[in-house]
Amino acid sequence: MFSTLLTAQRQKKKAIEVDSVSYYVELSNFNVKVNNYKSSLDFAQKAIDFALNKKDNKQGARSYAVLASLYFDLKKYDDAIESYTKCLSFYDLIAPSSEQAYSYYKLGLCYMEKGEFLKAETYFNDAQRIYTEIKIPDAVELLNLQKGIVYSAKGKYKLATPIFDQIIAKPDYLDVFKTKAEALYQQGSIELKNNRKNLALNYLNRAYDLNAKDKNIEQKSKILLSLSIVHEKLLDIFKSHKYLKEHIRMKDSISSVNSKKIGTEDYANFKETERMKTIEQMDKEYKEQQKANKVAKLISTLAIALIIILSLLSFSLYKNNNIKKKSNLLLKEKNNELQIAKDKAEKASKARAEFLSTVSHELRTPLNAINGITHLLLEENPKESQMNYLTSLKFSGNYLLTFINEILEINRIESSAIETENLNFNLKLLLGNIQNSLKELASINNNAFSVEIDENIPDFLIGDPTKLSQIFLNLINNALKFTKNGEVKVILSSTETNEEFTAIHFEVIDTGIGIPEEKIDSVFDSFSQGSIEINRKYGGTGLGLTIVKKLVHILGGKIKVESKVGKGSSFKFDLSFKIGTDEKIVEKVADYDESILYDKKVLLIEDNKINQMITKKMVENKRMYCVVIDNGEDAIEAVKNNKFDLVLMDVHLPGINGTIATQTIRTFDKKTLIIALTAISLNENREMLLSYGMNDVITKPFNPDEFYKIIAQNLMI
Repeated sequence: MFSTLLTAQRQKKKAIEVDSVSYYVELSNFNVKVNNYKSSLDFAQKAIDFALNKKDNKQGARSYAVLASLYFDLKKYDDAIESYTKCLSFYDLIAPSSEQAYSYYKLGLCYMEKGEFLKAETYFNDAQRIYTEIKIPDAVELLNLQKGIVYSAKGKYKLATPIFDQIIAKPDYLDVFKTKAEALYQQGSIELKNNRKNLALNYLNRAYDLNAKDKNIEQKSKILLSLSIVHEKLLDIFKSHKYLKEHIRMKDSISSVNSKKIGTEDYANFKETERMKTIEQMDKEYKEQQKANKVAKLISTLAIALIIILSLLSFSLYKNNNIKKKSNLLLKEKNNELQIAKDKAEKASKARAEFLSTVSHELRTPLNAINGITHLLLEENPKESQMNYLTSLKFSGNYLLTFINEILEINRIESSAIETENLNFNLKLLLGNIQNSLKELASINNNAFSVEIDENIPDFLIGDPTKLSQIFLNLINNALKFTKNGEVKVILSSTETNEEFTAIHFEVIDTGIGIPEEKIDSVFDSFSQGSIEINRKYGGTGLGLTIVKKLVHILGGKIKVESKVGKGSSFKFDLSFKIGTDEKIVEKVADYDESILYDKKVLLIEDNKINQMITKKMVENKRMYCVVIDNGEDAIEAVKNNKFDLVLMDVHLPGINGTIATQTIRTFDKKTLIIALTAISLNENREMLLSYGMNDVITKPFNPDEFYKIIAQNLMI
C-alpha cells in the first residue's frame, strides 16, 4: 500500500514538471496496468485538456482515443461511443492514419456490444477504407472477422461462413491465433444453431485450444458455455456440467475484475467533473461569440467608411490621366467586393477571423494600386500644379495603410494570435535607432528630443524587442505630435537588479497640449482621442494608446498616465527582463548595386489589371524585362517552357492560387527565384509562404525602395 501511494505521489509531481499530452497518456496507460482506472481516467482527461489548450488536432484525437478505450474496458459503451466520435472529428482534420482506422474499428465494436449491427458494419467499412488507402492490408483480416460476426448475428450464415473458413484455413502462427480462435468459435456457434453437433464440437474444441495461447478470459467464457450446450445436446451430461461449472466460475471472476476497476461513486464523480468542464467551455465560447459579434459590427462600419474614402481618393487620382474609364471600372468592382464582404460580415458574425483576413487583403490590394500609381506619377516629372494633389494622395494612402494595420493589430492582440519572443537584444541600441528615426518628426514641430538611460541598466537584455519598439514608437510619436516648440524626454531608470534579472521603470514625458482630467480614464480606449477638435487638428486613428496598453500588459506590465492641460503628459510603466549576453549583432547591408537588376528576365503572375500595370512599370524602370500572366495554370507552363531569372508570384489568384502554383513548379524547377506578392492577412505569414518553396515575400502595398532591395538581394545570392 505504501509503495502504491509513493508511486502516485511521484507521478503527480512529475506530471506538474512535464506538462504534455504524451506524458499524461503514459500515466493513464500505467494506471490501467495496475488496475487503477480512477487515476487513469483523470490523466486521460488532463491529456485532453492540454491538447485542446494547445489546439493540437493530432494530440486531441489521440487523447480522446485513450479516454474512449478506458470507457470500452469499463463496458461504458455509450460513453465510449461519444469519446470515439469526438476523437474521429479531430482525425478528420489531419491526414489518414492507422490510428484513425483503428478508432473506427473500436467504434464498430462498441455498437457490436450494443447489438446495433448495422451501425457497426458501417464503421468497420470506414476502417477498411482507410486501411486500404494507407496500404495496411494485414488489418483487413481483423475487420473481416468482425464483418463475419455481424453477418452471423443477422442470421446471414451463408455470408458469414466463407469469411470464418478463410481465417480458419490459415496456419496457427502468432499473428493470427487471436482472430482464428474467434473464427472457430463463431463457426462452431453456427454449426450448433444448424444442429450439426459433431461439427460444432470440433470447431469449439479447436477454439478452446487456441484460446489457451491468448488467455482471453471473456472469449474462453463464451467457448465454455457453447461446449456445455453442445455436450448437453450430445447427451454427455458429465462434460456438459463440467464446462458449465467452469463457465460460471470464469464469469464470476470477470465480474469481480470489472467491479474492481472503478467504483460507482468514483465514476459518477468523474462524469460530473467532465460535465462541468463542458459547461465552462460552452460558457467561454458564448462569451467569445458575444465579443466577436461586437467586433464584426465595428468592422462593418469601418468597411463602409473605407469604401467611401477609397472612392473619393480614386476619383482624385484618375481625374487627370488617360486611363480614367478603365480605372474607374476596376475601382467599382473592388467597391462591390468590399460591399459583399461587408454583407457577409453582418450575416456571419462567427467568421470573425476570416472576415478580417478578407478586409485586410481587399483594402491592401486597391491601396497598392493607389500608392503604386502615385509613386510612378511622381517619378514622371508631373506638372507643378499636380504635385500638391499627388503629395496629398501619397500621404492619404500611407495614412489609410497605417489605419488598417492598427485595426488588424488590435484585433490580432485581442484574439490571442500574438505571442511574445525571448530574444537577446541591445536596449540602448534599440532606443538609439528609434531616436534617430524620429529626429525629423521632432524637428518639424521644433521639439527637443532626448533619451536618458540609467547607467546601472545592462546593455543586453532578453525580451521582445519588436513589441518594445511598438510601444516606444507609439508613445514618442504621440508626444512629438502633440508638442510644439517644447521638449520630449524618454527616461529609463533601474529599480532593481541582480545577477539574472533587472526591473526597469520607463517614462515618456512631453510638454505638449496635455489631456483633460475627465478624459484621462478613457485615453486608452479604442478610437479615443480626447475630442473631435483634436482628431481634426492632429489626425490619427485613436488606436495607438490602446495597442500600447495591451502590449505592455502582454509583456507583464501596467501603464499609467499623468497629465495637465497645457503643461504636458507623462506615460509610465515598469517591466522586468532577464539579463542577456554581449553578442555582436550583424546587420544586413541596406544598399545594393542597381546594376544587378539590369537585363534580368522577370515573369509577373498577377490577375489584377492595375497591379499588372504598376508592377510591370516598376520592373521596367530598372531596365528589366517583364512578361505578365494572370493565372497560376499558365504560369506553371511558362516556367516549364522558358527560362526566367525571377518570378514575382501573386498569392491570391483565380483557379490555382500562388502557393499551389509555386509548389507545383518546385517539383520540376528547384533553382528559379520565386518571390511572393501578397497583402498578408491574419491567416498568412512569411514562414507559411516560404514553406511552399518561395524564396522571399514582398507585401502590398509596395514600398518602392523595399521592393527593389528585396529583388536585388535575392538576385545576388
